[in-house]
Amino acid sequence: MSGSVIFRRLGLCDYETTFQAMSDFTSERLEHSDDEIWSLQHPSVYTLGLAGKKEHILNAGQIPVINTDRGGQVTYHGPGQIVLYLLLDLRRRKMGIKDFVNHLEQALIDYLKHLGLSASRQPGAPGVYIEDKKIAALGIRVRKGCCYHGLSLNVDMDVEPFTGINPCGYPNLQVTQLVDFGLKLATDEVVDGLLKFLLSNIYAEPYNVINKQGLEDLLPNHVAA
Repeated sequence: MSGSVIFRRLGLCDYETTFQAMSDFTSERLEHSDDEIWSLQHPSVYTLGLAGKKEHILNAGQIPVINTDRGGQVTYHGPGQIVLYLLLDLRRRKMGIKDFVNHLEQALIDYLKHLGLSASRQPGAPGVYIEDKKIAALGIRVRKGCCYHGLSLNVDMDVEPFTGINPCGYPNLQVTQLVDFGLKLATDEVVDGLLKFLLSNIYAEPYNVINKQGLEDLLPNHVAA
């Protein structure tokens, strides 16, 4: 089976607006709708997963805390961190959520290896780590066999806000980023590199990537101009 994947570069996007757009797309997509991958960054925000515990928010300060419906606990998003939202029909892939998460983690590990970094998983703690420090986080929601939300990778950001939470629900968990290893890469360069590994891990069959900007053509009634 071959098909198309629509890839959208969205730039810096408000979290709540994007969250609503993901949810709307998933609710309204049809059986043969193309899969989509959205690349973006968020202004500073803490997001709390569906089963998230507020005690893991230690000191939010002036940073907003938004409840969301992904899996996982609390995490932080901010400029200098890339976020890839994967809106895929897992039923078409005949792929369960555990396999999907494994593919996402493997894509991140493969990409970081390509950059010369040795990354790994940690049992019971989804995401990707370097020297026990978290560099990439995952959070997924599946509805009617289709997933949304996705992953984040720290590139060159202010990591201080992570001290205001127990990242992903783990006290004293340290985070790291590409710049800490001497890798000063533009975010678009990181997105392009990671995307290749994501596609090769998720799709076994030929696919066609269709590049688009913005969301106006997708959900004009739900997305602010």
